This record gives sequence, structure tokens and C-alpha cells, in this order.
Amino acid sequence: MGRLFLLNLEGKIYSCKHCKTHLALCEDVISKSFQCKHGKAYLFNKVVNVYAGETEDRMMMTGLHTVSDIYCIKCGSYVGWKYEVAYEKNQKYKEGKSVLERFKVSGPEGNNYWVAQAGASDADDA
Repeated sequence: MGRLFLLNLEGKIYSCKHCKTHLALCEDVISKSFQCKHGKAYLFNKVVNVYAGETEDRMMMTGLHTVSDIYCIKCGSYVGWKYEVAYEKNQKYKEGKSVLERFKVSGPEGNNYWVAQAGASDADDA
């Protein structure tokens, strides 16, 4: 496979929960209101140190999109997905953007996120 060249980010970062590889900067968060099967997910303008799987059409809550799952380049863990094509006009802003599942990443203060419990508070969204 060869030698891995990882980008190290400076500032408040989100990283892979499994191997701590840097994935995104807090300042690149576009939205914290996305959902996935494990709970909350965040839309990012830029994500690094990931590779994309096969593209596929997927029916999401906001309509049909062409997406590819993204994986940590260091450990291969699934961390989210990337929007390749949005078919509805009001969803075009997502094209080229990536979503990281909160359940799969460590937050900026090094805290791990877990599947939300019913009635649990969510201080990160405050």
C-alpha cells in the first residue's frame, strides 16, 4: 500500500474515534443538524485524511442523492459520507461536502460521542 501521508490539523479538531487521525476543523462545520442511523451527524465544508468508497444513489431524508461512504485513511473505519450529487435544487449546497457521524468521531476536546440516550442533554449543540 505504501507510506501514508497524513495531514495534521491545528486548532479545534474532530478526529477518528479509533485511531485519533485528524479529520476536520471545528471552523469547517456547516451544520450540526444532520441525522444518521446512530444519531447526530455534522456537515463539513472540508474533511481530510479520508478515502471514498463506491458512489451510489441513496434516498435520504431530504431526497435522492449520489453519495460515497468515507473511511479513515489510517485505520479504515467508516466515519461518514460525502455528497457527490444532489438532485433537488434546494439541496445543491451539499455537493462536495462531507458528513461525519458523531458516533464515529472524537470531538474537539477529545471527548467521544456515543449514541444518544432518550432524554439525554446535548451540550455540544448548545
